[in-house]
Amino acid sequence: MSLQNKNSIVLFNQKEVRRFYDEKKEVWYFSVIDVVEILADTTIPKRYWSDLKNKLKNEGSEVYEKIVQLKFIASDGKKYETDCFSTEDLLRVVQSIPSPKAEPFKLWLARVGYERIEETENPELAFDRAMRTYLKKGYSKEWINQRLKSIEVRKGLTDEWQEREMKEGLEYAILTDEITKAWADRSVRDYKKFKGLKKENLRDNMTNLELVLNMLAEVSTTEISKKKKPKGLKGNKQIAKEGGFVAKKARLEIEKQTGESVINAKNVKFLKGK
Repeated sequence: MSLQNKNSIVLFNQKEVRRFYDEKKEVWYFSVIDVVEILADTTIPKRYWSDLKNKLKNEGSEVYEKIVQLKFIASDGKKYETDCFSTEDLLRVVQSIPSPKAEPFKLWLARVGYERIEETENPELAFDRAMRTYLKKGYSKEWINQRLKSIEVRKGLTDEWQEREMKEGLEYAILTDEITKAWADRSVRDYKKFKGLKKENLRDNMTNLELVLNMLAEVSTTEISKKKKPKGLKGNKQIAKEGGFVAKKARLEIEKQTGESVINAKNVKFLKGK
């Protein structure tokens, strides 16, 4: 099973680049703002890109016509329309940005731009790539193994939601929130706030035990859904609560035995030992 979602984040010298895979066209699209921030070493990438975009437009550049707007998660956790380019067109834009990082970035882009096609033919490559990415970020192998398993479990859940005709995006977010509130007694937003997070991925900031319980909640939701086959958002929300409650019972028993709360403020800094 591939771990690669349509939306993902890849790293260039520890800097995040958001991307989207169009399965019909078999093409990756990358966020231009993220690339500009890396290559131009600017604190105001939006202004830099705005000026460059106007320059390309005034010059009648064909690249300007190739801009595609896709929704990506921003620093406030919400999705916004973002200018994007395919791998081929982005390589042409990079040539317009004077930067010592341009050449190594082009080599990097050519490589990551074809990962999805390779992973489709050999799904194990997705696991290997994810492992390497987390290792570079400083996570332990024990934690990474749990995280990779959690991605597989999540994929099974979203496949089930798709079967139940739930819409990717808002409805998935609503259902995820119901699961989280059921097992952790707090919404995703409150959970992230508790850990001091903004745009960061919540699961990437969970301890091993939190990941295990979250997986239990999601796999329970998946199995209950397969049996009960709920209809509509209301029916699926009820199943999400039931699945989350299974993990809540486990959490309460663990807390009773240990005398400590499973839900804590530890985040990625703690996980990396920093």
